[in-house]
Parts: sequence; structure tokens; C-alpha cells
Amino acid sequence: QVQLVESGGGLVQAGGSLRLSCAASGRTFSRYVMGWFRQAPGKEREFVAAITWIGGSTRSADSVKGRFTISRDIAENTLYLQMSSLTSEDTAVYYCAASNRVVLATTPWEYSTWGQGTQVTVSS
Repeated sequence: QVQLVESGGGLVQAGGSLRLSCAASGRTFSRYVMGWFRQAPGKEREFVAAITWIGGSTRSADSVKGRFTISRDIAENTLYLQMSSLTSEDTAVYYCAASNRVVLATTPWEYSTWGQGTQVTVSS
């Protein structure tokens, strides 16, 4: 069983930066893809970025390319999302998730384990 705990959310001004962390524990992650999703009020949960745990291959949504970077620290079992040039459109609850797919999964139903989420609010 995998457990995921996000941290690092908060209130930031437009144009600012935040780094989210997701501490993972439980089973080995060698065969996992890890991802970040977000959900704004009244909207569906949407894909942000994903990374293969061992190989480090990444994929990002078009809306965050060039602004957000996903990374991981294998030794620390921690997933990160570095966010910069934030806008009010980035305001949402951000979730990390784990998938046992072998490709970079981009839909919520491909992920079996979720964290509790962390709120990111961007003020304009």
C-alpha cells in the first residue's frame, strides 16, 4: 500500500512561485508513474504533470508548460512540483497520485492512489 502526503501549498501573488512536495511511503515505487493533478471549484480534476519514477521521463499539460516542473528525489521518496509565473487560473487543490501504468498516464482513472490535496491560491 502506498501513502502520499502533499505539502507546500498556500497563498501567493500572481507572478510568484511555489514548490509542492509529495512524500511517498509504503511500497517500492520502482514501477510507478507519479503525477500531479488539480481541481478548481466547480471543475473536473485535471492533469498537470507526470513522471516515471525510475527513468525520470516527464509529461506536462499544455497549460503549465514552461512554468511548472515536475521532479522526484528517489532517495527521499519525494515528488515535487515547482510552479512559477502563477496566475489566478492556477488556483486549485493540487493532488499527487501514483499509477502502476508503464506509460505516462494523464487521466485520473489511471491512478490508483491519491494524497489528500494541498490548496494553492493565487491572488491577482
